Amino acid sequence: MLKKTGVPAEECIKRVFPSEERLKKGPVAIIECYEKIPCNPCSDACKRNAIKFFDDITNIPMIDYELCTGCTMCISSCPGLAIMVLDKTYSEDEVLFKIPYEFLPLPKDGDIVKGLNRKGEYITKVKVVKVMNLEIYDKTTIIHVAVNKKYIHEFRNIQMEGI
Repeated sequence: MLKKTGVPAEECIKRVFPSEERLKKGPVAIIECYEKIPCNPCSDACKRNAIKFFDDITNIPMIDYELCTGCTMCISSCPGLAIMVLDKTYSEDEVLFKIPYEFLPLPKDGDIVKGLNRKGEYITKVKVVKVMNLEIYDKTTIIHVAVNKKYIHEFRNIQMEGI
């Protein structure tokens, strides 16, 4: 499916997610990098060495979920916007996604926006919990979004209302 549409199949998505046991421990990075391309800044950004050093710059990133704390430094280092952090412990009904966002206007804390799937299709309303536009993120804003747990494998981005 990825080669035809640019959208990974459900099995591919579930393969890059950590185990349910790891998700219950708190925030963790998820790397949706499915093809070998010459890229490796995520491994340099990870100060805990959770993203393994690349023997070959075209290798697909490998992450040790037990070492990952979900610090978000890898998100802004990824030129392909292929990394997000997921916190399934956020609340009983919602997960917290921390996603890269490089569009204007930026949402504001508390905004209700459209939650999108990987095809860019609307799936549900989501709440912007926090907008982090820090200098260390090198011009990539990181948006914290509360999403209903039933969309854990579907949600991938947001769209501001009326845009």
